[in-house]
Amino acid sequence: MYKVQVNQNEAVEIDPTEISSFRVKIDDKIHHADVHQIDHRRISMLLETKSYVAEITDYNETMKEMTIKINNHPYHIRLQDKLDMMLKSLGMDAGQTSKVNELKAPMPGLVLEIRVKAGDNVKKGDPLLVLEAMKMENILKSPADGTIQKVHVQKSAAVEKNQILINFA
Repeated sequence: MYKVQVNQNEAVEIDPTEISSFRVKIDDKIHHADVHQIDHRRISMLLETKSYVAEITDYNETMKEMTIKINNHPYHIRLQDKLDMMLKSLGMDAGQTSKVNELKAPMPGLVLEIRVKAGDNVKKGDPLLVLEAMKMENILKSPADGTIQKVHVQKSAAVEKNQILINFA
């Protein structure tokens, strides 16, 4: 079971065993869907009688957050799996208790813009840098509140997946 929060709305539960190419179970209600993948970041979906095109524009695997444009309207999505829900029920939210020491490149790419420097204080979600990968611009955001200790890359630098980009103090 997953909880999915869209923007600041209340989270809904989604049962992954009930997802197929023809139906999606959300909060005990079955919705009929026909889903086709356009490319690695976009899908076309016919849900009931309405057509949608969804595109992932930003993805943070560590925080289980993403921004998706659906018919050109952005939606911030936050996922919680069974472990996240259990930790939250015990008062041990992973995102709030873990200290982040570094930001790594989620994919190979080219640094287009750096928006912070050593000594800057950042809040969770603040944009840190822009990484171009596969002709898509990805804004890498701060996974937690903190202070920038060191920026390891420069504008126009090519980076590899898991390369350390920024250290936090």
